[in-house]
Amino acid sequence: MFEPSDNVGLALVEAAGPHDALRVATGAVRAGEQLTRDVMDILATAGLSAPGNILSSALERWIPRVTDLAPDRDLAMIGRAGGELLIPEDSRWPEALRDLELGMPLCLWARGDLSKGIPALHQTAAVVGSRDSTGYGASVTGDIAAGLVTRGWTVVSGGAYGIDAQAHRAALATASLARIPTIAVMACGVDRYYPAGNEELLREVVRRGLLLSEVPPGSSPTRWRFLQRNRIIAALSAVTVVVEARWRSGALNTAHHAAALGREVGAVPGSVYSANSAGCHRLLRDGSAVCVTDAAEVAELGGPIGSTDDTAGSAREAPQAVHDGLTIEDMLLLDALPLRSGSPVEKLASVAGLSVPSVRAGLARLELEDLAARDGPDKWRRSRR
Repeated sequence: MFEPSDNVGLALVEAAGPHDALRVATGAVRAGEQLTRDVMDILATAGLSAPGNILSSALERWIPRVTDLAPDRDLAMIGRAGGELLIPEDSRWPEALRDLELGMPLCLWARGDLSKGIPALHQTAAVVGSRDSTGYGASVTGDIAAGLVTRGWTVVSGGAYGIDAQAHRAALATASLARIPTIAVMACGVDRYYPAGNEELLREVVRRGLLLSEVPPGSSPTRWRFLQRNRIIAALSAVTVVVEARWRSGALNTAHHAAALGREVGAVPGSVYSANSAGCHRLLRDGSAVCVTDAAEVAELGGPIGSTDDTAGSAREAPQAVHDGLTIEDMLLLDALPLRSGSPVEKLASVAGLSVPSVRAGLARLELEDLAARDGPDKWRRSRR
C-alpha cells in the first residue's frame, strides 16, 4: 500500500504496530485522535512537517490500492521464485537498516541464499556510478570490486547498467561459490530482471549472491523507487564509493544518503575533461567524500579505526631513495663524491660548495650510513652500495 519512504505510513506503523496500522490504512477502522497525535509526534521528531489532516490525506492515496492487495499471491510468487520475505522481527534482518530510523523499510523481499543471512555492516561496501560508464570507469570498478571481495567484503550495488553491472560482474568473477560476493538492491520486484539487458547477470546474482527489494513481486521500477532504494544501498554498506557520476546523478543521491547516515563516502577522481567524473569531483570539492583509487583505500576507509591492509600497503610502498633523510649539506656532499676513484677533501669542498670542516663532518655521517667510503689516504668516493 505504501510507496517506499512514505513517511506517514511508516509513522503509522511505528505508532500503531503493523496489524492495527493495516486496519487503519485500509479503512477498516477509523484512526482516533490519540493515534493521529502519535503519528504527528513521530513525524515531528523526525523533523518532518505534520499538518492536522495528514492521515486523511494519506488515506486518499492508500484506499484506491486496497482492491489490488493480494498478499497471498505475492508470497506464492516469491516462493515460486525461490525467495522469501524478511521482516524486522526476523533474526536475519540486517541491523544496519535500523540506522534509517523512520525510513527503515517495512520488509525486504529476497532471492538468493539466505542461509548465512545478510553480511554484517563492516563486511559490505557499496560501489555505484554512472549508467553510461566509460572504459576508465569500468576498469577502475572492476579492480575495486575484485579487490574488495578478495579481502572478504561483499559488494553492494543497484543492478543497473554501467558501473553497477561492472561491480557485480567483478565481484562474482572473483569470489568462490561459498560466499555472498555481491548484493543487488532493486527498484522493482525481485521476480523481475531489470534492466532486461542485465538478466543473465542478475540471474547469476540470485544464484551466488542476493537480490533484495522493499517492493513486492510484480512491482514496476519508477523514478521514485530508484531514488528511494539508494538509501537501502547506503544503509547496508560501511562505505559507499562513487566511481563515475555526472553532475546530476543517482549515484550522488546514494552518496548523500550514506553521508546522512554517518557512513564513509569515497569518490574516484577522473579526467577533468570527462562529464562522467564531474559528480565525483563535486563530492571531493565539497568535502563530502574522500579520494580513493583502489580497493585497499576503500577497505581502509570503511574498516574499523586503526585497521590497515598490510598486504596492500607493502605492495604499494615506494622503495627508499639513497638521499632520503639526508640534510641539504649531506646531499650536496653525496652528489660531489666520485663513483670510482677517490677525491681529496679539499676538492670535495670545492665541488660541493662547502667548507673543509663541514665536508669532514659530512663524510663521517655518510660513512655511518654506508654512503661514503675511504679510497686511500684522505680520499673519498661513494660506497659500492
